[in-house]
Amino acid sequence: MAAPTAKERKACWDSRDQYWKCLDDNNDDQSKCQTLRHCFENLCPAQWIKYFDKRRDYLKFKEKVQAGEFQPPETSQKI
Repeated sequence: MAAPTAKERKACWDSRDQYWKCLDDNNDDQSKCQTLRHCFENLCPAQWIKYFDKRRDYLKFKEKVQAGEFQPPETSQKI
């Protein structure tokens, strides 16, 4: 894979941003953002898509922790 040009990188990032905005606007309902996901996948290298997906999951988790909404699972085992 050749390194993307500046124009290709911008197109990728713009498509990612549009897809993420759609997810935010639709409470992470991916079925409503299929077209934007398809564009995102077509404009970005596969490794970038994997990274961006993990990054979004991390950012959403971080928001929950900061807002005090994250509850760690209770374990039933005693150590």
